[in-house]
Amino acid sequence: MESPRFDASVYARRLSAAAAATAEAGLTGLVISPGYDLRYLIGSRADTFERLTALVLPASGDPTVVVPRLELASFRGSFLSELGVAVRDWVDGDNPYELVSAALGGAPAATAVTDSMPALHVLPLVGVLGVLPVLATDVLRGLRMVKEECEVDALRKAGSAIDRVHARVPEFLVPGRTEADVAADIAEAIVAEGHSEVSFIIVGSGPHGADPHHRYSDRELQVGDIVVVDIGGTYEPGYNSDSTRTYSLGEPSSVVAEQYLLLQRAQRAALDFVRPGVTAEQVDAAARDVLAEAGLGEFFVHRTGHGIGLSVHEEPYIVAGNDLPLAPGMAFSIEPGIYFPGQWGARIEDIVVVTEDGALAVNNRPHELIVVPVS
Repeated sequence: MESPRFDASVYARRLSAAAAATAEAGLTGLVISPGYDLRYLIGSRADTFERLTALVLPASGDPTVVVPRLELASFRGSFLSELGVAVRDWVDGDNPYELVSAALGGAPAATAVTDSMPALHVLPLVGVLGVLPVLATDVLRGLRMVKEECEVDALRKAGSAIDRVHARVPEFLVPGRTEADVAADIAEAIVAEGHSEVSFIIVGSGPHGADPHHRYSDRELQVGDIVVVDIGGTYEPGYNSDSTRTYSLGEPSSVVAEQYLLLQRAQRAALDFVRPGVTAEQVDAAARDVLAEAGLGEFFVHRTGHGIGLSVHEEPYIVAGNDLPLAPGMAFSIEPGIYFPGQWGARIEDIVVVTEDGALAVNNRPHELIVVPVS
């Protein structure tokens, strides 16, 4: 079954923009192996390793896909002909790197390669191109960071789908059940609510909630636990959801309730600060300053957010030191957290898209600490 993609015109615009960016960078071309960059540029989910598959995109001239003959089926039904992409297949015993060089006009060729290309292919390319490639990340960053309308629509649908999962989470949080039990229910719900697959699940109960990257374990939920639930899935054509809410099994203590309100205020401050022209680090500071002024700064141990799209984590990163000005169409998380080692933790996360005058949140579940009644 063919994987869903956008209309061919979307990929045609992207190829044209990527070629222009390549020329502006003073490069001969891009060599893009399977991964998110290849999916972004032509919608392909081809997946090979030891045999080279790559899109060769010259700064001027027609693009070419170099692909093993036994992998040609992975491009069947694709938009290659509509996009004017030539196909150069090869068989074992041929030198596919020479095909790449020919598609770029011959050596020497100053090229950029995707950051997911293994050394298994980078090193032979150096031999035929005559120069060490640079990373294509710098060339494609500006394109992938700013989402088109169709991408924003996909992110909104993904956000609504994960909101529906969070609406069901309280029924899964029953004292005596394990984090793994809850994660299994969530995984089933992620697919049932419209995602094509599960990207990740974090169920951090009690002291496990103080580990931002905890997944789930055999720990049994207990009355009084604070539970961090951070979940996401892939929504076709390949865009990701990512949302965190924090739950309390029974009424929280006054200390927990007070500190959670400060976290809620910090997340709101960052959301309200998002607009074109402000920098990523200013948004990070908007959340961080609220917690620091309340004496909780040392318990906020990660960046405020990360970009999202075809990959769960991509640019822009909302972090101190990133002076990138925000622009309409950029999409990223706002997710401050507080973590008290050995005790409990909390995080609130929404995905937002920068608009002409502010931000659109694609997640709309309540931000309050969600109290789950227990008997």
